[in-house]
Formats: sequence, structure tokens, C-alpha cells
Amino acid sequence: QVQLVESGGGSVQAGGSLRLSCAASGYTYRYNCMGWFRQAPGKEREGVATIYSAGGSTSYNDSVKGRFTISQDNAKNTVYLQMNSLKPEDTAMYYCAFRSPCYGTSPPELGLFGYWGQGTQVTVSS
Repeated sequence: QVQLVESGGGSVQAGGSLRLSCAASGYTYRYNCMGWFRQAPGKEREGVATIYSAGGSTSYNDSVKGRFTISQDNAKNTVYLQMNSLKPEDTAMYYCAFRSPCYGTSPPELGLFGYWGQGTQVTVSS
């Protein structure tokens, strides 16, 4: 059973930075994708970014392009989300997600990901 554990959330002022981490376990197949999603109060969960585990290709929501960077450390089975130039509208619960099998760049679409972490809160104040 795949398990995902997020960390790194917190409170920051607008313009600041945070780095989220997601440690994954419970799988052996190497062709996977991992992603970050977020859900603000009263809104639907939306995709933020994804990364293809075997090749490293990435996909981003237009709203975070140029500010957020997804990366991975395959030796540690960990995915990161570096968030810079944070805005109040980035405030949300951030979830790590896992998709397997995955054979290339994955769009950040909820229905494609079958495993989810518990989430970590990010709050950006103006």
C-alpha cells in the first residue's frame, strides 16, 4: 500500500517562500508520477504540479508557473515543491498524490492520481 507523508507547510507573508516535502513508501514499480494539489476553503481541489519519476519531466498549473518548482530525490523517494513569491491566493491545504503506472509527463488532473497524503496547510498573509 502506497503511503505519502507531507511536511513543510506553515505561515508566511506575501512574497515569501516555503518548501514542501512528500515522502513516499510502499511501492517498487519505477514508472510513476507524483504531484501536488491544493484545496482552498470553499473551493475544489486543483492540480498544482506533477513530475514523472523515471524521466523527471514536469507539468504546472498556469497560476504557479515561474513561482513554484517541483523536484524529486529518487534515492529518498521524496518529492519537493519549492514555492517562491507566494501570494495570499496560494493559501490552501496542499496534498501530495501518487499515480502508477505512469509513463510520461502527467497533467495535474485529480482523477489520474489514486493515492493521496493527508495534506499540509500553507497560509500566506498580505
